[in-house]
Amino acid sequence: MENWNLNGTYSNEQRLSGKIKSYYEDGNIKLEGEYSNGNNWNIKQYDKNNNVVSVLKKGKGYVKEFYDNDILKYEGEYVNGEKNGKGKEYHENGKIKFEGLYTNGERNGPGKEYHYNGQIKFEGEYLDGKRKGKGTEYYYIGKLLFVGDYLNGERYGKGKEYRYNGKLLFDGEFYYGKRWNGEGKEYDDYGELLLFDGKYLNGEKWSGIINEYYENRNLKFEGELINGKKNRKSKEYYESGTLKYEGGYLNGERSYFGKEYYENGSLKYDGAFENGKRHGEGKEYYENDH
Repeated sequence: MENWNLNGTYSNEQRLSGKIKSYYEDGNIKLEGEYSNGNNWNIKQYDKNNNVVSVLKKGKGYVKEFYDNDILKYEGEYVNGEKNGKGKEYHENGKIKFEGLYTNGERNGPGKEYHYNGQIKFEGEYLDGKRKGKGTEYYYIGKLLFVGDYLNGERYGKGKEYRYNGKLLFDGEFYYGKRWNGEGKEYDDYGELLLFDGKYLNGEKWSGIINEYYENRNLKFEGELINGKKNRKSKEYYESGTLKYEGGYLNGERSYFGKEYYENGSLKYDGAFENGKRHGEGKEYYENDH
């Protein structure tokens, strides 16, 4: 842990202006100079061998900042006592955390973020320290996670989200990081079978075409969502792939008129349904051998 001496003024316990020195644990000087309005102004910084590693004159120069364990935390350009221009941040394990442009101490312009293991995490544009505009995210192993638009650091606008295996998961609109209000398409684990194509509301599937599948990837259900529930004409299938039901749905249940089938394809029932059950006029048939 370094030791600090400040001969100057404070504001709300923050160093404001005055002369400053800091030392390594062995007593060697680490930093000396002066603050102005809370910023580094005229500063010399030394390594443990007493070599000068960075110099600021009137708030301008090239600076290195370190964690308490003396691992490099930041290196880059300063103007007016703040990060301005090109710079790099580092994780505490010494691997790079960010590289890009700064304005008035904040990330601004093009830049890249990195995971703790050094793999790329994000590349794109920043505004006032937050992601904004076009950008690309990556998983911890470097595979593509997301490509699209950002606002205030969140996914916002059109984008594509990918599974860990590289397959497309979702293609549509985002609202502050979520599939919130807008159009979108959602796919299965292999990026091949369409699960949903329609509109989302408050992060939930709301209206559009929905498909459900068995583990063997045979179609289980195909129909339409309205107000977040299955409605209108739909079809159900046996796991073998043969038709099980075709007819109406209301609020997620079989309703109105429909037809049920035996697994061999012969007609089982033709008539009315209500709340998922046969209700009203209908005809039932014995199973035919096909």
